[in-house]
Formats: sequence, structure tokens, C-alpha cells
Amino acid sequence: MPPVATFPPPDLVGRTAATTFEWTDRDVLLYALGVGAGQVEPLGELELTTENSAGAPLVVLPTFGVVVTQELIGMGVTEADPSAVVHAEQALWLHRPLPTSGSAHVEAQVVEVLDKGSGALVTVEATAIDARAGHALLTTRSAVFVRGAGGFGGKRDPSEPPLGPVSGVPDEVFVADTRPDQALLYRLSGDRHALHSDPVFAARAGFDRPILHGLATYGITGRILFNALCFGDPERFVAIEGRFTAPVFPGAQLVIRMWDSGGDEIRFRTETGDGTVVIDRGRLRLRR
Repeated sequence: MPPVATFPPPDLVGRTAATTFEWTDRDVLLYALGVGAGQVEPLGELELTTENSAGAPLVVLPTFGVVVTQELIGMGVTEADPSAVVHAEQALWLHRPLPTSGSAHVEAQVVEVLDKGSGALVTVEATAIDARAGHALLTTRSAVFVRGAGGFGGKRDPSEPPLGPVSGVPDEVFVADTRPDQALLYRLSGDRHALHSDPVFAARAGFDRPILHGLATYGITGRILFNALCFGDPERFVAIEGRFTAPVFPGAQLVIRMWDSGGDEIRFRTETGDGTVVIDRGRLRLRR
């Protein structure tokens, strides 16, 4: 008789949680620095890195939205071994540009648990509602993979078919270097998971040193695309999604390849300098 799995619990799908998230311009600035704004040219992204520069009013990077809901991203895996948990997929939809300060009521729900054989894929959807005005600010969909938790007899395939991979010659290629201390900078935005700072914990998870947050790579990619396509018009940025496929170590070079269909959809893929794909099946939606 096979052993009874301790994860996932049978009542996981449908679980809900709620919290309140408050932020100021300090949080917005720290996030921008954490995803590389101003690293190459300190005066080149003042709209993202300062709040009092003449002619450069502060703009919130759209991917800051993942910080608003991040406390509840892991709500579906609190009973799993933390060293077995990795971020697998992330999507963000903005219903309006984010204000430079505010308060949001965040509601989240576990919407799907898939049995991938080698592990379980747990998906959480969260919505942030402006606490003062009452309108929806953003929605996120986050999937985390729990290694070794598969084989529990659940369904394998998602309810919606995944976005296919992109191919062909990209229309644009961007290069971004990360800093050796990039993970230490990014963790100041609230994700203090030890995998990104503690060598002992990283070794327990199977890495020879701490890795960069997947959401840092996601944010750097989003920042590069935002600057290329939406700078001066942040309302054009509607949604971004992608699947994490390999770890990134702080100090690595990132290469973002972009395919522009000319419509409201941009496809992208992020690689490290040696060609390892770290975000694939990327899609950015624009308001043309």
C-alpha cells in the first residue's frame, strides 16, 4: 500500500486568505533599485528612482504589483517543506496604473493543484482592491512547484492550455547585467526567503550558493520592456506573464529577446548570458 501523502492536503483547492498591504514612495523606489533601475546610468531612469527630480515625476514600475500580493503567493504551500518549494509561473494584470502610495485589501484563493509526477504545482490567484476608492487595482496568478510532492492522483494538465513557446528571429534584443548583491537589494521589497540570502539554506535546497528571486528576474525583464515600449505612457502596460525555467545567480547577465506582432501583444524570452532560458513563454499585453 503506497504511503499517504502529507502534501498536498485534500482540501487545498478553494482555500482563501486575505491581508492588507500599504506602501509609500519609499517602497516604490526600493523596488525599482532592486530590479536594476539606475544601475547602468544613474541619471537615466530618474522617473523610477527619485520622487523629486525636476521634469521627472515618479512612476511606479508596473511589476511592483507582484509586491502588493506577494504575502499571499505562498498561501497554498505553507504545509510543504520550504526547501522543496520553487516559484514556477507568474502573471500580473493591471486594472489601472498603480499610485505612488496607497493601501490595498488583498484577497487570494488556491485555484488549482496539479500532479506533475515529480511534484505538485499549486496556483494562487489574488486581487488587490484600493482600500480607499474601492476599485480593483490588479490581479496576480502565481504558481509554485513543490518538489517530491507528486503522485497523489490529481489531474496533470491545467484547466486552460498553456501559452506556446515563441520561435524565429526576435525584433529586439536587450542585455541587462545583474549585480552580485542583486538578491540582497531585491529582498528589501519584502521577499525575505532564505533561499536568496542564506548559503546553508541554499545548499539544503540543492544549490551551491543563494539564487536570485524569480520575481527579481521577472521585474528586471518587465522594467526593460516597460522602458522600451511604455516610457512616458505607463498606461500602455496592461499585463505580463511568464514561466520560470532555470535559476539565476546574482551577477549573471540577462538577455531579453522580444517579438513584436504589431498588435497589442508582445512575446518575450529571458536567458542568461550563456544561453540558458530562465523565463519562457513570456507575454506582455499593451494598450495600443
